[in-house]
This record gives sequence, C-alpha cells and structure tokens, in this order.
Amino acid sequence: MSHKLSDEIYVKLIGAGSYLPGKPITIEEVDHYLGELSEAPRKIQKWLHRMKNLMKEMLEVEYYHYAIDPETGEFTEDNITMSVKAAKNALTNAGLKPEDIDLIVYGSAHQDQMPTASVRIQEALGIEQCGEMSIHANCTSAYKAFLVASDFIKSGRYKNALVLSSSMSSSELRADYYNQELVKKEELFLRYFLSDGAGALVLQAAESNVNGLFVEHTYMESIGGKKPAAMLNKRPAYWMNPKKEFELGYHHLAQMFNEQLRTHFHDHDGSVFLKGLKRMLQKYPINLDQLKYFQVNFPSKHISELIMDECEEIGINRDTLYTKMASMGYAGPPMAFISIDKIISEEKLHSNDIILSFVTEVSKFMQAGYVLKMY
Repeated sequence: MSHKLSDEIYVKLIGAGSYLPGKPITIEEVDHYLGELSEAPRKIQKWLHRMKNLMKEMLEVEYYHYAIDPETGEFTEDNITMSVKAAKNALTNAGLKPEDIDLIVYGSAHQDQMPTASVRIQEALGIEQCGEMSIHANCTSAYKAFLVASDFIKSGRYKNALVLSSSMSSSELRADYYNQELVKKEELFLRYFLSDGAGALVLQAAESNVNGLFVEHTYMESIGGKKPAAMLNKRPAYWMNPKKEFELGYHHLAQMFNEQLRTHFHDHDGSVFLKGLKRMLQKYPINLDQLKYFQVNFPSKHISELIMDECEEIGINRDTLYTKMASMGYAGPPMAFISIDKIISEEKLHSNDIILSFVTEVSKFMQAGYVLKMY
C-alpha cells in the first residue's frame, strides 16, 4: 500500500556527494591528532590505553579522518565548509547549479551556533533565496532531514532539495577540549571510533518513478519516553557561564557502554533496533527478496554483526549488510548519506533493487529509516 502525500509527485534521488577531511590515519595516529590526555587521572590514562587496544580489535577500523592539521593542531574545516564541499559534489553529480535548489535541509548531532547551519550553507553556496531548515537529533538527524525534504517535495511545496549532514566529532574529542581532571570513562569511550565528514543528497520532484533511484518510504520514531539517556552532556536548557561549565565538566560528551547500554538497548523481547525496524516494515512493507543493500548506521562492526543475527530472523540476508566504516571511521549522522554516495558511485544497481537503511541513536533512543528503490 502506498503512503504518498501526493499520488502525482515522486521523489527522485538525482545526486549524491561526500567529503572526508585530511588524509586517512590509523588508530595509532589518533592520539597524535587529538592530543594525549596527560593531565587525566592516572587510573583513567591506564584504562584509556587498554580501551584503545580493545577498540582496535572490536571495531576493525582501518582509517579515520580528522579536520585537524597534525603539525599546528588547528582545525582545517568546520561543519559548514565540509557540508558545502559535499554539497558541491552532489550538485555536480546531479547536473544542477546551486541556484536550482529551492530547499536546504541540514541534519547534525547538535548545534549551538546562530545563525543556524542551513542558512550558513545557503550563503556559502551563493543561493539568494530558498526554504531551509536545520535539524539536530544525534544520528537520526540526517534521516529526519531526508524525511522532511522528501515529504516537502511530495506535497508540491518544493522541487529541488539539497539534504546535508556533517559531523566534526574531533572538536569534542581533543585533549584540550576536556577538563581533564574530571574526565570519566564514559566521556572517553567515543574517542577511538568517531570521525569527521559530510554527506549530501539532491532530491527532485518527478512525475513518474521511472529510470532512476527513488525514495519509497521514510520513517522516524522515538521510544525513549521511559528510557534514560545513554548519550549526553550535562548542559542545562539555558546558557551557562562558560567558565563554570568548564570547571564542572558539563560540556563533556558521554556515552554509556557495556551493561549500562545493553540494559536499555535490549528489551526482553528483542533489541530496540529490531523492534523499530519491524514496526517500519509493518507500516511500509517491502519485498525483502529485492533487498540489495541493508545500510546499518552503527559505530561498531561487532554491533552490526549482532544486529544481523536478529535481522536474519525476519528475512534480511546477512550478505546485504553495507558499511564503509572500516575505511573511514564512523562519522555519525552523515554516514547515511556518505554510504548512499558510495553505493551510487561504486556499486551497480539494477531495476527493482532496494536499499534499506535504519538507525538507532542512544541519546534518547530515537530511530529512523528509509527505503530507496531503483526503477
């Protein structure tokens, strides 16, 4: 059954682009780029050394990307410049100029800047007038940007949408960012798998779904209403005195792990990921025999493989799992768009091939997904 807002308008994905800053580096080089936590408690330093070796084995990430000059320690990019570079690649692949875009939707993990990122990207691309929106929802933000842009096109409100996501994870992982005397294990857990990067897609209104890759369905939900946050900082919902914020360590980004995370990710009747995916597929059924790529946005190969054990039970072939994390680290929200760019540029899609993607983020267990189909 179709769930389109308009029977006459289809959403075609006509271009994708991505950008990864700097040269690829190995896990042995991470501390050189991010800096050693030499002022952290001795116990934490020893744990961090053990964790680095464990993460190397568990993640199987060959390379990371950081927007940092290793010699000066200065940032070489930010979320806007990376987004603009990914956008230009996507526009080139779509055969469009910036002025052809009438909607920009940007998704990021979180953002404090004013004016917001979407209008900064608009300005950098030289687009005088367009609709725009910024969405901040951790790893579901890219999916929500995709959903909003797709629905706006289906409604007839816009014709050409530029959908973007970027992440400068390194800026929250550098040694000089922390109040090192206060750092805890859960605040350093993210240090060896997050990476920097950006991805962009161009969506276009079409009168029929022929000769191309089309958006079939988009989905989002939150099941965190009765679960505690498992990824967070301690900032209140107002601006703090920056000095006090640093002294208290409220700016530190933390993620629970081990039993703390498992307790809330795994319910008695299955993982929140699997149950959310099943709800999506119940609402928007697809032929799993046509599934070519199952794009799972998880920061760990180990977690992805555990998830595939569950997904095989509902008919998803393990061989469809698609991930590029090993070659670039985990860039967070933009990984969804970076993966689409890699599929389009490096793989061969045939008629009726389906791309299914789903994500669970753990700050408040928001989930989202989309289905693309080749016609």
